[in-house]
Amino acid sequence: MGGLPAAVAADPASFSSTPRARPRPMPIRWYGPADPADPTYRHFARIVNLTLHAMVFAAVNSGLWFVQGMRHPWPHLEWLTLPWAALLLVHVSVVVMQRPAPEP
Repeated sequence: MGGLPAAVAADPASFSSTPRARPRPMPIRWYGPADPADPTYRHFARIVNLTLHAMVFAAVNSGLWFVQGMRHPWPHLEWLTLPWAALLLVHVSVVVMQRPAPEP
């Protein structure tokens, strides 16, 4: 049957026109024992912390700016957003600079 595996060639349902669900991306996981002495594990922990920092920054700031735009003017909101964004950029640079060297 043209090089198709026997299971595919024999199953007419495999040729149906119904759309298939898109595969979901795999979640981030650490495979193996959690060893805080392992530099790759520590880097992974730093990336997770950076991700949480960025998510909290985005949620809090977008909420505050939305509320300000809708009904409550807060003239000094950028005094919170700009320093926090600077701290987030510092956090990104720390994570990038402390990246472990690639293993040969």
